[in-house]
Amino acid sequence: MIEYDTLHIKSRRSSEETRRLDEIKPIVHVLEQRVALYDSIESLKELTKKDNNDEEIKKMIKEEAQIYLSRLTEVDDDLKSILLEPCVTNGGIVLEVTAGAGGQESMLFAKELFELYQSYAEYKEWEVDIASIEKSDIGGIRKASMLMKGYGAPEFMRMEAGVHRVQRIPVTEKGGRIHTSTVSVAVLPQATEMELDIPAKDIIVETKRASGAGGQHVNTTDSAVRLIHTPTGTTVECQEGRSQIKNKEIAMEKLRALLLQKQIEEQSSKINSERKAQVGSSNRNEKIRTYNYPQDRVTEHREGGVNIPSLKIFMEGGEQLEKLQESLLRQQRYEILAAEVNEFISKNQIES
Repeated sequence: MIEYDTLHIKSRRSSEETRRLDEIKPIVHVLEQRVALYDSIESLKELTKKDNNDEEIKKMIKEEAQIYLSRLTEVDDDLKSILLEPCVTNGGIVLEVTAGAGGQESMLFAKELFELYQSYAEYKEWEVDIASIEKSDIGGIRKASMLMKGYGAPEFMRMEAGVHRVQRIPVTEKGGRIHTSTVSVAVLPQATEMELDIPAKDIIVETKRASGAGGQHVNTTDSAVRLIHTPTGTTVECQEGRSQIKNKEIAMEKLRALLLQKQIEEQSSKINSERKAQVGSSNRNEKIRTYNYPQDRVTEHREGGVNIPSLKIFMEGGEQLEKLQESLLRQQRYEILAAEVNEFISKNQIES
């Protein structure tokens, strides 16, 4: 409330201060209601202390107290709801899907998962650019990446980072046995030009003809682009678009994301990088979510997750995935808030 008052009376505010003011305004509004209710309850307490034997007044005080206490419960629920509401921003990420344990079956599911995220981005009305797809012999995906931009993309898609486990009878299985395979998903923050400026002298640009299906266009146009960042040796490729200019733009976005990630890893004292923390070693026991086809069920293994009864609908990439991500984000907010409260309590206990 003090922070809000300080920002509110400022004649000129920075964009960050304006954002913060908008963020805490609904919290302060509820807190003001809470303070007013406490003042009203205190006033009633003062009335009860007075030597008053009038039964009618005592009855009125009791009824009024119940109204205030009931309203206080509602206000606390409102406060909890506001505090746990996911904070989302307008930004971008680079999403990588990599086949893990399970051979060809893992690659086939990697393709389905990649398509799920494409459909979900369409549902959320996000901008999507396919950066790279490395296909397998029977139509699956070994590794693929895409760029996503839009409101909520960084926060919602971060909930997808980790190992996804699938249990089903593969199309290549003749004995009818259920196989367990894994697919790893990594989500990297997408850097803007302001956040990460890469000098042109540090980049080697190579062009070549795109490989794969595509008719005459593939054979005649040098549309595929490879960028090499000489100081770090980081290499990215993009050949999914028909335009060399567009492929270069997508490759630059991906390069920025990778270099930003390297900066984060260097600044962090953690031994494991963010990507390794997200995808682990792709073992079957490191899963965040299981897709069980025989039981037509999606099971979320993280705290705050909800089980999805219809796997087929979930794989369409719509409302069910959105609800699951919202639930996970609220749980994450709760854990952060609980840690802050416990830290505050501990600090004040020590001081007193």
